[in-house]
Amino acid sequence: MEHIILIKGARVFAPAALGIKDVLIAGNSIAAISDNLAVNNSTLPITVIDGSGKILAPGFVDSLVHYIGGGGEGGFATRTPEMQLTDATLAGVTTAIGVLGTDATTRTLTNLLAKAHALETEGISTYCHTGSYEIPCRTVTGNITDDLILIDKIIGVGEIAISDHRSSQPTTSELRKVAAAARVGGMLAGKGGTVSVHVGSGDSLLQPLFAAVKDTELSLKQFYPTHINRNIALFNAGLEFARAGGVIDFTTSTTEYDLKHGEVAAAEALSQALRAGIPAMQLTMSSDGNASLPVYSQNGELLGLEVGQVNSLLRALQTAVLKLDVNLSDALTSVTAAPAQILGLKQKGQLAVGKDADMLLLNSQSLSIDTVIAKGRRLVSAGKPVVYGTFEKPQQCTTGG
Repeated sequence: MEHIILIKGARVFAPAALGIKDVLIAGNSIAAISDNLAVNNSTLPITVIDGSGKILAPGFVDSLVHYIGGGGEGGFATRTPEMQLTDATLAGVTTAIGVLGTDATTRTLTNLLAKAHALETEGISTYCHTGSYEIPCRTVTGNITDDLILIDKIIGVGEIAISDHRSSQPTTSELRKVAAAARVGGMLAGKGGTVSVHVGSGDSLLQPLFAAVKDTELSLKQFYPTHINRNIALFNAGLEFARAGGVIDFTTSTTEYDLKHGEVAAAEALSQALRAGIPAMQLTMSSDGNASLPVYSQNGELLGLEVGQVNSLLRALQTAVLKLDVNLSDALTSVTAAPAQILGLKQKGQLAVGKDADMLLLNSQSLSIDTVIAKGRRLVSAGKPVVYGTFEKPQQCTTGG
């Protein structure tokens, strides 16, 4: 086990560019970021990592992952598989927020919480949202506020579905009550209390959220709508939502069918939103990992189904920076500092003294993963896992690092 790690000479993005620095990790926290750091006490177990020629960035915060899988819209045989530890770590994800989607019957909140604890034990940081697509929300304790106050891993609600034929067709009053309960629970528990919102391709777009806050004390920032790159009409509505003070999320998992039928690729959506003047801290990308990605005809008939990939988050970042000339700090912000702030995860998403030691060494030219450190523990080295999930490799290999 590595007690102290010293990373030497990396180009640090916190996600703001800090230049070439050394970073010292003690336990699970960042102890120092400075020039020419050295640890002279030879009695301490120290691992020195050469970061020269590499980029050091915060670990990714994936704000929407179905890490127990989802109920497939094509019947029981299409229920999607669970996420494994290296699905996250090889994609640079050190913090993941698990949700339920369409299926809250065969996929349950207790199952979601159990998987969150398992992944936390294996090496990454995990949180959950209570609820699912439907209102009234499924909860653990009986109501949203109690779940947020009494269950440490529950930090918000969602993903509530709107503008979608699979939603429960929530009324304005129902959306308000969910947001109010999340707000109060978040305040009392010191959590974000955000409401993650699945937005479908319906004609109402984001209007249900504007209606929910109208003539109330609620803020648009109480809602965290995702899939905003689903089509150009929703993308443009998302820009309006952001200009009004809200935050929006682009989904990196997709299908060739969706891209050919009007979906805006997440990297392109991020690039366009930044060029439109939306601040980087109001824009995020998430993977929708292990979700079912159904393809429907205009009549609602299921044409096919694929599975969301956590590693699509890394690929979208690489595309944004290397092909679309998005500033690296802005691209990193969308998968680190911005989702962490929106979700109220104060220890995550930044490289700063006292923050959790979640970080990535990236190859400068390709932005591929070299090293992943989560909570001060090295999980990936030289692009290969050194820690595996319990059922990914024989038990004797699960304590590497």
